Amino acid sequence: MLLPTAPQAILIDLAGVLHIDDEPIPGAADALADLRASGLPIRFLTNTTRSPRSRIVANLRQMGFEVEADEILTAVLATRNLVRQRNLHPHYLVHPDIAEEIGCSHAEPDAVVLGDAGHHFNFESLNRVFRLLMQGLPFIVMARNRYFMEIDGLTLDMGAFVAGLEYSSGKTAEVVGKPAIPFFRAALDELGIAPEQAVLIGDDLADDIGGAQAAGIPGIMVRTGKYRTTDEDHLLIRPALTLDNFPAAVARLLGG
Repeated sequence: MLLPTAPQAILIDLAGVLHIDDEPIPGAADALADLRASGLPIRFLTNTTRSPRSRIVANLRQMGFEVEADEILTAVLATRNLVRQRNLHPHYLVHPDIAEEIGCSHAEPDAVVLGDAGHHFNFESLNRVFRLLMQGLPFIVMARNRYFMEIDGLTLDMGAFVAGLEYSSGKTAEVVGKPAIPFFRAALDELGIAPEQAVLIGDDLADDIGGAQAAGIPGIMVRTGKYRTTDEDHLLIRPALTLDNFPAAVARLLGG
């Protein structure tokens, strides 16, 4: 999928593209400022499900990034919207830090919702979810990422727990965040931009690039964060372009 000659909007992943933990990618803040100066509409898409959006905004600003809360689409808020649209009363297995943003578990749940609970994944919490799934409750997950990058190396993400629960229960999870097509389309709908007129910048070959392409959006892969050298040999998912980092991607989009 080719990049548009004159993109009308830029979608940007956060962790691994702009920063790793609390450390910004060198030059990323200045590159984002350059992108804003160009006048191109921007939306940030994140599968991070351990932090509420207010904290994500505060952390980004502390690292020097100019961002507004309404520019950030999170898998947590997309899941909350889906739950409300379907009038569900879920049992939640999520990180305590997002409990206020997503809501509380119901005493008599009619669905299961899973986020990245981190250290709060344990046998009791997972077995509770397993038993509810075996009762026939639908299985909704905010994401199913395999891993993410921290300063000290790759860290296991919630995908392993999703896969384990699918295997044991025989249920297939519905993914709300990336790579789900509606998640990407929601950002474009806000901007009134057609998929082929936008560009996504990400570090995850499957969830960022593959998901964007499935939604009709060409993607630029950056060699930071979750990027692995083997990504460039993938037979099915081919980024429109692969560049070293976010500043290089911005320079390419702005004609540098």
